[in-house]
Amino acid sequence: MKKIKIAIAGVGNCCQALLEGIEYYRQNPEDRRGLMNANISGYQVTDIVPVAAFDINAEKVGKDLNEAIYSKPNMAYRYPGVRVGKSGVTVQMGPVFDGYPEHLAEFYDVAKETPCAVDRVLKESGAEMLLNFIPTESHQAARYYADAAIKEAKIGFINGMPTLIVCNPEYQKLAKQNGVPLIGDDVKSQFGGTAIHRALATLMHIRGVHVTETYQINFAGNTDFANLMARGKSKHKTKQEAVTSLLPYPVKMSTGFTFVELMKDRKTTHFYFNASNFGNAPLHLEAKLEVEDSANFAGVMVDMVRYMRLALDRGVSGALESACAFLTKHPPVQMSDSAALENLKQFVSGSRER
Repeated sequence: MKKIKIAIAGVGNCCQALLEGIEYYRQNPEDRRGLMNANISGYQVTDIVPVAAFDINAEKVGKDLNEAIYSKPNMAYRYPGVRVGKSGVTVQMGPVFDGYPEHLAEFYDVAKETPCAVDRVLKESGAEMLLNFIPTESHQAARYYADAAIKEAKIGFINGMPTLIVCNPEYQKLAKQNGVPLIGDDVKSQFGGTAIHRALATLMHIRGVHVTETYQINFAGNTDFANLMARGKSKHKTKQEAVTSLLPYPVKMSTGFTFVELMKDRKTTHFYFNASNFGNAPLHLEAKLEVEDSANFAGVMVDMVRYMRLALDRGVSGALESACAFLTKHPPVQMSDSAALENLKQFVSGSRER
């Protein structure tokens, strides 16, 4: 099979976990633990190869990508015995726009280099898709990268953050015109807070339990959480809609984020439900999840990349609705996880276009 050539915007913890995780499976080819799909229509996780990368951190710009992923403030889980070698890809200076709020200044300095022309780098690199990993609420920067990929370079775009791009009808129309697929918006981690919250809400609904209110509190010590503490509005929206969209009646839901420096990249999520069952008798549920945050993200991204490559092989453009519904918090079309998974299987088999 051909290699899958990716470009990455945002060389942070998620990028580190993705690239080091790919190397883990390259060094351990018989190990299938942690993979939702070892093989997707012939494509392996190890077929994914970075060819371009963009960041604004002075500690990362100008370095080889596989060196930059270990630069501060990155702190993702280190896969035992794995350290990636040189990639031959130099991290380019991206646009700053709204991607460097004051509260992130204590973690790193912005590089003094002039931002590159992202669309030109994408074209010259041969990238087939751009993966957007930049900080939440960096709306201007996110749209710049989306424009560079979808409008100019005419390659696929995977939106891993909450800015609504794939759900935007204008971007959907443009993607179809230019023959490129889209997946987004905002990754639903492999086994994270959103996936579990949806599963619990679905289970309660099909068992006749009526949810009156629920909340989800998340805390970790990476820069993503430092950022979410100050500007997490769009993340609150995508998390809440991912859960409430499954219930056929109004339900009060709150989400919260807390930065706890000592936790580093390990995330804890607390779930809380107030509900009623038979005869309107009260029911209360609390649960707790602990997980390595960025590895949880990367476990989904390796499948997104391969679904997008499959769409490129088939000439399918626009939003890949099945992949979006199963793997993202705010897809263009919300559906239950079981329905989304069935549609996704049909997409892989070729009986469903998208």
